[in-house]
Amino acid sequence: MASTLDSRRPQMFPRLEPAEIDRIRRFGEPQRYAAGDRVYQAGETAPGMLLVLEGRLAITRRDVRDGQRLIVEHGPGEFSGELGQLSGARALVDGEAVTDIEALLIRPERLRALLIAEAELGERIMRALILRRVGLIEDGAGPVIVGRAQHADVLRLQSFLGRNGHPHQHLDPDVDEEARALIERFHLVEEELPIVLCPTGEFMRNPTEAALARCVGLTTRLDPDHVYDMAVVGAGPAGLAAAVYGASEGLSVLVLDTRSFGGQAGASARIENYLGFPTGITGMALMGRAYSQAQKFGAEMAIPTGALSLEDSPQACRGRFRLTLSEDETAAAKAVVVASGARYRRLDVPGMDRFEGASVHYWASPLEAKLCAGQEVLLVGGGNSAGQAAVYLASQVRKVTVLVRAQGLEASMSRYLIDRLTALPNVELAVRSEVTALDGQGGSLERVTWRNVDSGAETTRDIRHLFLFIGAEPNTHWLTGCEVALDNRGFIRTDEAVDGPCSGAGMSRACLPLETSRRGVFAIGDVRSGSIKRVAAAVGEGAQVVAAVHAYLAEQQAAQQ
Repeated sequence: MASTLDSRRPQMFPRLEPAEIDRIRRFGEPQRYAAGDRVYQAGETAPGMLLVLEGRLAITRRDVRDGQRLIVEHGPGEFSGELGQLSGARALVDGEAVTDIEALLIRPERLRALLIAEAELGERIMRALILRRVGLIEDGAGPVIVGRAQHADVLRLQSFLGRNGHPHQHLDPDVDEEARALIERFHLVEEELPIVLCPTGEFMRNPTEAALARCVGLTTRLDPDHVYDMAVVGAGPAGLAAAVYGASEGLSVLVLDTRSFGGQAGASARIENYLGFPTGITGMALMGRAYSQAQKFGAEMAIPTGALSLEDSPQACRGRFRLTLSEDETAAAKAVVVASGARYRRLDVPGMDRFEGASVHYWASPLEAKLCAGQEVLLVGGGNSAGQAAVYLASQVRKVTVLVRAQGLEASMSRYLIDRLTALPNVELAVRSEVTALDGQGGSLERVTWRNVDSGAETTRDIRHLFLFIGAEPNTHWLTGCEVALDNRGFIRTDEAVDGPCSGAGMSRACLPLETSRRGVFAIGDVRSGSIKRVAAAVGEGAQVVAAVHAYLAEQQAAQQ
């Protein structure tokens, strides 16, 4: 299969015409570099997009042996950069002047202004930046994970970087000579794996996701003095939609998420009933586009950074709300949109935690499919997400057994998915059944037992991978004590579902659309009581809430005058 670099090279590396360059000049700063100058280096903050006017700029990437490999050489009319330049992220590649260079440097904030002000030209540039990121993902640029493919922590780190759209490479010492060379270079023993080698040359032993994010530059410390118009907690479909519409309408927006953008929708193998995509689209592709769109309009992303608590800001702070992010980091905002979604439910089966990560999975991505290739897998769940996952896995594995407690799928799954599953010869449905036992050793699952709840008959099969799509619980634990009203299942009540007026700061009134019982705090998506658990509904609420936030901010401004 041809790589993106081979198949879409003209779109990845367009050459701008003189008239187009003239339109860009007002966004750039003139720069000069001498032959041999290092313009930027992998692991360091990239200055922005560089448009070459005269001379040649070589873009290279280092391999694990510290060798340099040429990706492209930019000449006059061509520009450097990839998607990370929208947010001022760290460079994934090296840039060196081959000859003396005259160029225009377009810094991240000016680049975003260019993309918005010059629609047609901005579209070409944006497409190039996205395709270059895709090319770097395919090429394995970025950090290197060294460890055995089936190791739970290797899967955890790969999943984290993959779901955040960050290029990386995995080397398995069982099959890769480069992995063995790195192990010898750093004098490592088996118990210290996996390690991660960052673009800066730093390496970490089995890092947490937060530590890995800091190492590769996914997260930076927020400005403690900045007050955002709107803080969005959760970067699923609802949260990203709120970020896109809010930022595009001039609000300063902060988006927080504890793990990655996309939420549960980002883990969907294929979404086929989303308006405008008749052939379907993967959840990761849809959410990746939304994430890039939010950055294009200037929304600030803090991922992985979660909110630990929400409270009123001190009087000295210009923002009404303060979000505690860690022991020493907070963020202030005038309004808060809760889009924290839900947490995956776990099976109540003894010893299940021993197999999570390596053998028990909560989403079905190409990473998990690669682990299961040619095997039989068990998938528990009967909703649309379960159906999409089963269809995808059936194309990758020998057999998929779908297990549900109900008598069938009709009450919980869309008809088109039921028909598709029924037509697949390697999909078996086990109804009125529940998992009763998991067996294995060394963190690897070997056998699964399930029981028919009517007959009591038990089935045991040699299965090494279990997929769970059994619903989720509202992610509202961080709101404990902040007076946001919940329903009896823990979901957030909004507008008409709030029992009484919307109050706060010594005054009360009727709630705005999607506003909670606490004025200025809104809830959207799966975390909201009564929400429709569909991607399109979440996106709609994300758009709708921005109008309500505008109304609230106008109310606050009027009260201060």
